[in-house]
Amino acid sequence: MNYELVTSELFIEQIKNLPEKYKNQIKKKLVLVKQNPFRFKKIHSKKFSMVFRIRLNIEGMETRLIYALLGSKIVLACLLDRSNEYKDLEHYLSKIQ
Repeated sequence: MNYELVTSELFIEQIKNLPEKYKNQIKKKLVLVKQNPFRFKKIHSKKFSMVFRIRLNIEGMETRLIYALLGSKIVLACLLDRSNEYKDLEHYLSKIQ
């Protein structure tokens, strides 16, 4: 199955000012996601049944790239700071259409 990557406005805003080194790291992970969206760890969400996270280390901080699988679309929701224990996850996911 061919999957289409779709980005949320929040995700675009979050990566816009990242150094090129981290943008390339994210791009490499997204190639893997597009090949197999079930490759990374599934996380619990009240809103969606297929939400996953990718572990990243951005500027020395544990960060998670959160994406949701909606049919044939992979929606890149946001980058979450791991130290916040996913507290804002549902808030960010509520902005996905």
